[in-house]
Amino acid sequence: MPRTNRGIFAINELPDLAERIQVGLLNVLEERDVQIRGFKLRLPLDVMLFASANPDDYTNRGRLITPLKDRFGSQIRTHYPLDVATEVTIALQEARNLEVPGIEVRVPAYMTEIVAEFSQLARRSPHINQRSGVSVRLTVANLETLEANAMRRALQHGETIVVPRVSDLDALAASTIGKVEIETIEEGREGLVVEQLLKAAVLSIFREYIAIENLRDVVDSFDGDRLVNAGEDVSSADYVALLGDIPALAPHITALTGGDTTPEVVASAVEFVLEGLHLSKRLNKDAVGARAQYRGRG
Repeated sequence: MPRTNRGIFAINELPDLAERIQVGLLNVLEERDVQIRGFKLRLPLDVMLFASANPDDYTNRGRLITPLKDRFGSQIRTHYPLDVATEVTIALQEARNLEVPGIEVRVPAYMTEIVAEFSQLARRSPHINQRSGVSVRLTVANLETLEANAMRRALQHGETIVVPRVSDLDALAASTIGKVEIETIEEGREGLVVEQLLKAAVLSIFREYIAIENLRDVVDSFDGDRLVNAGEDVSSADYVALLGDIPALAPHITALTGGDTTPEVVASAVEFVLEGLHLSKRLNKDAVGARAQYRGRG
């Protein structure tokens, strides 16, 4: 063991070890030697031991015996990402990319940030059990689910470029409920809690990208009986055509896409703006299943 990894030995999930095995580590850490049962010979060890463990109140699986805890030189408590940027960096590093021949996946920065902001809000929500925590695994799983749902929708429309939209966020309920403990008085309200957190995340990121006062001309375009359909059954080409019907929307979409005129990218940006206007109480929205309609508030 001293020659393994230059004398550095790591144990993951130390409390999962049976207590009698943990006792065997006491001699390693204190006397720096090991004795084989039945022999008087002691073998000296020059080992640096690292171990990881969840907080005591995080899981009921095993415990770390006090004498062993006392023999560690220092304890470092880690924490979840404190900001969206760090959360995004980790999620992009850990998420598995969808690779399908002939299909290109592009995830706009604002969509990735919405997923990360959702996790950040969940860590502050009174409806989420904070003792169980909201790990970055939730962000990674939600990002993968978002891409997968966007892939399904794109294939239904015969599109070869996959770009997640706001309407794809509905799929995150399935990947979220199994990874966090939602505390509600009424049974069956888990989906509502997730929906509210998603709306808050979309609104938060929308405000970072667009100043609502700059969209007054877009809101004015909804005067009268104008209705705009949105949802997973609306093709990217339909969203591109919408820019011709509402010219005031075009410059804001161009700013979001960086001038990218790919229909799938434009469609994602249009949904982001429309949903942001709705959550900012500038437009009304009627949603039935996977389809939604945006209209003026007049």
